[in-house]
Amino acid sequence: MKLGGFKNREMLVDLSAGVVDYREINEELARKFIGGRGLGVKYVYDNGPQVEPFSEDNILCLMTGPVTGSRSSMSGRLCMVTKSPLTGTVTDSHMGGWSAARLKWSGIDNVIFKGASDKPVYLYIENGQGELRDASDLWGMGTRGTVKAMQDRYGKEDLSVICIGQAGENLVRYAGFMNEHDRAAGRGGTGAVAGYKKLKAIVIKAAQKGNMPQPAQDEEYKKANQKALKAIMEGGLTAPKKGGLSVYGTNVLTNIINEVGALPTMNSKYTHYEGAEGHSGETVNATLLVADNTCHACPVACKKEVEVKEGKYKTRVESFEYESGWALGANCGVSDAAPISFLINLCNEHGMDTIELGNTLSCMMEAYERGLTEEKIDWGDADRMIELTEMMVFRKGIGDVLAEGTARAAKYFGDENLAMCVKGQAIPAYDPRGIQGIGLGYATSNRGACHLRGYTVASEIAGIPMPTDRLKPEGKGELLKIFQDLLAFSDSMNICKFSSFSENAENYAEQYAAMTGVPVTADDVMKIGERIYNLERHYNNLAGFDKREDDHLPKRFTEEPATGNSAGHLSRMDIMLDEYYQVRGWVDGVVPENKLKELNIVS
Repeated sequence: MKLGGFKNREMLVDLSAGVVDYREINEELARKFIGGRGLGVKYVYDNGPQVEPFSEDNILCLMTGPVTGSRSSMSGRLCMVTKSPLTGTVTDSHMGGWSAARLKWSGIDNVIFKGASDKPVYLYIENGQGELRDASDLWGMGTRGTVKAMQDRYGKEDLSVICIGQAGENLVRYAGFMNEHDRAAGRGGTGAVAGYKKLKAIVIKAAQKGNMPQPAQDEEYKKANQKALKAIMEGGLTAPKKGGLSVYGTNVLTNIINEVGALPTMNSKYTHYEGAEGHSGETVNATLLVADNTCHACPVACKKEVEVKEGKYKTRVESFEYESGWALGANCGVSDAAPISFLINLCNEHGMDTIELGNTLSCMMEAYERGLTEEKIDWGDADRMIELTEMMVFRKGIGDVLAEGTARAAKYFGDENLAMCVKGQAIPAYDPRGIQGIGLGYATSNRGACHLRGYTVASEIAGIPMPTDRLKPEGKGELLKIFQDLLAFSDSMNICKFSSFSENAENYAEQYAAMTGVPVTADDVMKIGERIYNLERHYNNLAGFDKREDDHLPKRFTEEPATGNSAGHLSRMDIMLDEYYQVRGWVDGVVPENKLKELNIVS
């Protein structure tokens, strides 16, 4: 393989046989799908769309990209790709910190797990070699205990520990992975897939010195990297100590989104929350902030470590994120950041998705309010939320139902409309009635409801790269396609999505070309992103998501008007979806043969 940036070494782990093998990366596939999300999706696609998520046949891919662990700003992301036990779609989930960089520094680009072990194991990686080791003594531990045990065994220096907690072990469908810095690959149930396979952890020992990936064109790479860094340092949202992300982290959005009337409140019954100030970035920073954390090669430092120093919610959390704060805050009628911090910490300790958890709890709150369940939980009852979270992790009582996720819980309560979900995954913290484009993004996301597939909020709220009217549905199909294709490429380079607030397709093209030696243009970046997005959609079509009805929003968003400063508005999916399909060249959500051939997905 001639591409710069790659170690050209993939690890193949057969958990059933207990065997670790290696192969070189197929250069043609790397050129077509880049790495990270794109190449991982290709592997999952080739493995077959009909596999059961909880089966030996399902594979779990840990993927880096061509710039991972390099000098490229924000190049510390690790991508996990599998078939989701929550949605039945292809899913990818990304983790920050230093885990991805250390995997690359160890001499390994990607790790692909298949099969299932008959006993708990972990994978130890050092100097380009991997070995499966017994994890029986780790099984039953939370993520922090697992990390500490591995650090005690191998030393803290140059060590990354990626692990599941009890939620993954007990097959909670929205369990994720955590690493030693409490960075999460949270959505889609990747941790549950690992739990089924009895894979407790991936432990990586590797130093940066002498192991960073080498660019094919060193001078061009330096120029491209400097240009991208300059854009980040001057960006309105990313500038260190100046931009909103650097000052308040992602939680800078709470007051902004609430003010425009797009903060889903109490299971999205409302779009404005009077108590939002209590868990806003401004309040959290003024009362709980103790540290600004960062990831490999990132000048932004958007992570905001907080500490509740006294009382029954005493806890310390590596980062108080907007999505987590909303899901367990406004969405459940909780305004106090202290119990929200405690709940976030529980999720980190047990290894589970805060977004799905918050939606599942709010779904149950509404079910109780409407008399659909005798299991008591009132809006804002943080103590009951904590109790139920522990019950979910260990599948006790009603927790066994809630561990199945929001959509399945709503069905159990007798009204599927209680679930604010698309394709079985719960929505994040933006109401589709107050931000039209993001609703279309939820509906057409290939991994279920998600803001990170195509973050039109950047344009509709922040005016990046150009302002659009958040309440107008017209033009949102074309806008969303641009965001979806661009982010599919950046996810495959494995560069942080926040880079897109300052960088553009040209920046990505220049860095990728100089690193790999493959000449690409900004137009090529968008075409490759389109190929990846269509491959995901084609996989889902083959997995049974082949009807227009699969790209829908819950009725609440199309039939119940918004409140606050979006009062009276509904999501106009009727306008946006037709436009989107036309721009995509899809037929009622299905990728036709001519589009697959045009994008060189099939011959």
